[in-house]
Amino acid sequence: MNTALIFAGGTGIRMNARAKPKQFLELHGKPVIIYTLEHFELHPEIDDITVVCLESRIPELKHLLKRYGIEKVGRIVPGGNEGHDSIYNGLCALNDACGADDIVLIHDGVRPLINEDLISANIAKAKACGAAITAEAVTESVVRLDGDGRIAEVPPRWEMHTAKAPQSFKYGLIRDLYERARRDGVGTVDSAHLCGVYGVEMHTVESPPNNMKITAPTDYYIFRALYEAMENEQIFGIR
Repeated sequence: MNTALIFAGGTGIRMNARAKPKQFLELHGKPVIIYTLEHFELHPEIDDITVVCLESRIPELKHLLKRYGIEKVGRIVPGGNEGHDSIYNGLCALNDACGADDIVLIHDGVRPLINEDLISANIAKAKACGAAITAEAVTESVVRLDGDGRIAEVPPRWEMHTAKAPQSFKYGLIRDLYERARRDGVGTVDSAHLCGVYGVEMHTVESPPNNMKITAPTDYYIFRALYEAMENEQIFGIR
């Protein structure tokens, strides 16, 4: 089985959006979370979707799933205090549904500009290697700072990539890592970071352009511009 675990538990503090969390902000009347879910709903290799959601927004999400015909969501799980807690909750909810070698694609609900090829590549790489991280080569130099704010290292740019999503794994591997981190009291930025903490070998999947995460207000406007540009290309052949 291939299942998508969609993390939509954020409160949107950096968005400064008082009315709605960022995943429920709308573009052309449709919430961002639905744009994201549609990619997995329509993908022929995705069998099941689990969404981790703010508990107070679960009734709204259920209404949206029905309204937009999202039928693969088999479970909606309340989020935790931190992002890693929410992912852990989602993985626990899959315990009875997934075998150790089933594939779980962990994805941000506010990362809506992915495509079918990226999902397919993640599934194939995770099946072959166990851990697949979507990554994009950086276009500017990256610096590492010391404790005093001085530049300690400038790694070669061609070696540097940005970890994005989906981040995909065999279920038994990623579940056991989150269980171990919970026992050890280890907090994580994302699943790739967790693999790094415990020395798990990871393989990369090349990210398409514009695989952005909507975090700040400017991200929303960039998303809108990119989405409308892609729509124009499809309708009018504009490039």
